[in-house]
Amino acid sequence: MAKESFEVYSLLDKKKKGEKLSEKEIKWFIQSYTEKRIEDYQMSAMLMAMFIQGMDVVETAALTDAMLESGEHIKFPGKNVIDKHSTGGIGDKASFILAPIAAAAGVKVPMIAGRGLGHTGGTVDKIEAIKGFNTSLSLNEFQKKLMDDGLVLMGQTPEIAPADRLIYALRDVTATIDSIPLITASIMSKKLAEGANGIVLDIKTGTGAFMRTTKDAKALGKSLIATAKRFKKKAVALITDMNQPLGNSVGHSNELIESFETLKGRGPKDLTDLSLALAAHMIHLAGVEKTYEKSLKKAQLMVDSGKALEELKKLIRSQGGDPKVVDDYSLLPMAKEVTLVRAPKNGFIKMFQNEQIGLLLIRLGGGRKSKADKIDHGVGFEFKKKIGDQVRKGDVIFEIHHNLDQKAIAEDIKSIFLKDVLTMSSTKIKTPKLIIDKLS
Repeated sequence: MAKESFEVYSLLDKKKKGEKLSEKEIKWFIQSYTEKRIEDYQMSAMLMAMFIQGMDVVETAALTDAMLESGEHIKFPGKNVIDKHSTGGIGDKASFILAPIAAAAGVKVPMIAGRGLGHTGGTVDKIEAIKGFNTSLSLNEFQKKLMDDGLVLMGQTPEIAPADRLIYALRDVTATIDSIPLITASIMSKKLAEGANGIVLDIKTGTGAFMRTTKDAKALGKSLIATAKRFKKKAVALITDMNQPLGNSVGHSNELIESFETLKGRGPKDLTDLSLALAAHMIHLAGVEKTYEKSLKKAQLMVDSGKALEELKKLIRSQGGDPKVVDDYSLLPMAKEVTLVRAPKNGFIKMFQNEQIGLLLIRLGGGRKSKADKIDHGVGFEFKKKIGDQVRKGDVIFEIHHNLDQKAIAEDIKSIFLKDVLTMSSTKIKTPKLIIDKLS
């Protein structure tokens, strides 16, 4: 507990001017905000100052510690408790695939997941498309389910890094998301508090990621791994492409269906390959297999045998959902109308402004503009073509799944997609590399 007392205004002014905050000042500010002695608008001002002026390694470590110490810590026996975290992207539903794969292979996977952040979707929002699925577990329930079942998924709780839960919601609506120190503290405070012995990181880079350049993505990866090392945790980070949606589906129900199909061996190649790679690293970190190559074979076997799909069904049943949803997609909320977006000319798909796709989903109701907004799980997009694909004029590139009363919005989205999102080329385009680099 921080004993010193500081003035909010002086700390805001200090950081605004680019001066470094001490460990005691940072811990006092975070503790005071968590205890509601500092207002949201003051925390928002501090976040913006941190975002603009940056934070060095010492400040980042202090922020991580302060957010970690704001709540309870869990400890699990054994070394096979491994979590995965993605920095978020468009169509990123890999958690629903890799977690059951890893659990089926003998890894215990504790997932404390977040809701949508900025233009990206949230794991908790997506899984709640399954009627009855309960993400509001107590810590005792979380611990028991992990030890009994090997896989559990819940949202952030007041007990685990409560400072991050409060700050996370503010960052979403104050344009302070893509900051390496803030991301590092947010991710690692949760992962350290939830008791994982190791963490596999999926750090996105590109037009749909918070880290737009590979250089920034690697810098974040190094920051996260350094923090894990400081706490004696094992970590691996994959730098992966987010210049187009992962898989073909964007939107909550759409993405769940694509996840189910992938676990049945029928998923898109990019989503399948990335999910298997991440699951294999989890299996390897847990010590289930001695090499990554053997771990990858193990991950594939869990899919081919159907064991991973059974793990997902068990998770859904355990947390109050109907496991029949994995085979009966009519149990999910779905939009009733589809508007097609066709290629305006012959050519090759060159580029998507991927962030815009996430913002267009929010406009349909599939994301939040403010903390209080409710999400429509049924709306979404379906991509029929990806970067590098050849198209002819009139070919369907993109489907908009919307409600009956959203026809005008869908037409507007169609126009924006063709004007501002899609770029075509008259010459052949190379397919982007999915896994760009690995840091460990």
